[in-house]
Amino acid sequence: MTIEILTELLHERKFAALIEALDEINAVDAAEFMATLSEEELPTVFRLLKKDTAAEIFAELPAMLQEQIVGSMSDKELSGVMEELFIDDAVDLLEEMPANVVSRILKTTSAERRKEINRFLKYPEDSVGSIMTSEWISIYSSLTVEEAVSYIRKTGIDKETVYVIYVTDARKTLVGIIELRDLLFAKSEDLISNLMQTSIISVKTTDDKETAATAISKYDLLALPVVDSENRLVGIVTVDDAVDVIQEEATEDIEMMAAITPTDKPYLQIGVFSTFLSRIPWLLILMLSATFTGTIITHYESALGQMVILTAFIPLLMNTGGNAGSQTSVTVIRGLSLGELRMGNILRILWKELRVSLLCGVVLAIVVFGKTILLDRASFSVSMVVALTVLATVIIAKLVGASLPILAKRLGFDPTVMASPFITTIVDAVALLIYFSIASAVLGI
Repeated sequence: MTIEILTELLHERKFAALIEALDEINAVDAAEFMATLSEEELPTVFRLLKKDTAAEIFAELPAMLQEQIVGSMSDKELSGVMEELFIDDAVDLLEEMPANVVSRILKTTSAERRKEINRFLKYPEDSVGSIMTSEWISIYSSLTVEEAVSYIRKTGIDKETVYVIYVTDARKTLVGIIELRDLLFAKSEDLISNLMQTSIISVKTTDDKETAATAISKYDLLALPVVDSENRLVGIVTVDDAVDVIQEEATEDIEMMAAITPTDKPYLQIGVFSTFLSRIPWLLILMLSATFTGTIITHYESALGQMVILTAFIPLLMNTGGNAGSQTSVTVIRGLSLGELRMGNILRILWKELRVSLLCGVVLAIVVFGKTILLDRASFSVSMVVALTVLATVIIAKLVGASLPILAKRLGFDPTVMASPFITTIVDAVALLIYFSIASAVLGI
């Protein structure tokens, strides 16, 4: 059902049909419709929803709309929604809300629920513990298939996922995993201990959340068990949370590569001044670092005075070097993000990029030599200077673009910091030094 039809039902005040439609469609689609409502319509429609439907849609809404709904709800209504939310969604909500709203939400939540939420809130923001959920099913290995299925039917209704069942001992130590489909096709008298998989892929609560997302993607998992330092099962990370993490990390990398301070809010929800603050520091840093190129040009001012035509090729050389370095840095950063590359690969990477840069440099040098001779009407010696500079610049640019992200990773920095803007600034200065050095040697200026 489209947003247009839902809007029409609302405007025609056919509330029963509207609520029935919202109950039937996917919560994500329903949240998209809710996001189109006015400040007056949003809480009105939300109050009409069934409790479980309201919780599902609420979890998919942007933080700004969640805060708006919370502000319009009574304590009883708020308590009902919080009890229906999965624990990881409740934690995500509280992390996005202002302190006064968080305080009110926790006051309306049951003591048991509040205790569980507080336990999750204690984990560092980027840790696996901060994104895991406690809604999983665990059974003992001594159960039969019939007993296990009966237990799952009784307890699984409120769990976030029932497709993977975790097997623990009396101390909650994770000893095995069994998929629901294996239970369905097994004999009722079979023991869980004979069916479970003992080769377990898991993460710890203190691991980086990107580690969990990478593992889920690599091994095609629906959920990943989370254990503490004593291998006791304390939560799971589901595939939908992993997708959120991957999206957040990809967005952060893109923003860092564009020299923008990362933010977790949608573009239209960020104010003008906040956007300004996220961009201006990097622009100032890059502008000041670009003064090196100006210093180099000033130093060779007399040489440019003797051979003015050299000035015309400076943009070409700087752009070529910057583009070459950016190509390599983006490729290497992607490899680092996916775990394909590490510090130990640096010599292999540099050797490969050296050969690639030689091939690229030679082709570009030949093309630019022909251009300067035929189109720019430059002399043979000037054309040779430009061509040799292109060759040398491309080689150095690709080696710099390959090495800096890896070194940044090794030193504990985000490799995306060493992406296009910084690589380009460094290569611009190097290109000018090479250009004027070759020109001095060949042209005698």
